[in-house]
Amino acid sequence: MKNRKQLLHLHKNRKFAGVLFILTIVAVSMGMTGKQFSKAEYVKIPQQENDSLASVQAFKKVYEVLMHPRCMNCHPAGDIPLQGDDSHVHSMKPRRGKDGKGLYAMKCANCHQNTNTPGKHAPPGNPEWHLPPADMKMVFQGRSASELAKQLVDKSKNGNKSIEDLIEHAEDTLVKAGWNPAEGLSLPPYSHEEWKEAWLTWLENGAYAPADSE
Repeated sequence: MKNRKQLLHLHKNRKFAGVLFILTIVAVSMGMTGKQFSKAEYVKIPQQENDSLASVQAFKKVYEVLMHPRCMNCHPAGDIPLQGDDSHVHSMKPRRGKDGKGLYAMKCANCHQNTNTPGKHAPPGNPEWHLPPADMKMVFQGRSASELAKQLVDKSKNGNKSIEDLIEHAEDTLVKAGWNPAEGLSLPPYSHEEWKEAWLTWLENGAYAPADSE
């Protein structure tokens, strides 16, 4: 009789424990459904991948500006600069020259003064107006986003510039001249400040190149 009572007591305890366990699971489940979990709580993306995503996205904006005529016209595939919003070959046919400032008597500074010349489609100006030098042409024309990103950080093609040098280059007066075009010419698709922010984001997050398919 005593053993039977003990068994009944044990059975009740087990039954109670089972019910308690089920209630606990239900309570936990209800608590979880009430909370909105973000994807980041389930999948931790490695920091390097996070950096590369930010870098690639930023370069897409950088690329839009660099391929605009205000930038690309001075980074032609050949040795003659391009001109106008349609990027046609410069009508005067000036040549690059060794230092990028023109060949023989036809120097860039002959027409491009320190400031913009007044009048529609008159020459824009800057004290440093020139093409990249012959030994470091830094071509933009015809480059894909992937090709251009890789070229920009290649010291053998960018004038031996480090990442720090490229960051400083954003404030170069000739770079900023792209946002001060001659009368009648269009501006790049983003302001200098917007472009600079994308440029720094690209460089400071690893200077990753987009894939060719992007």
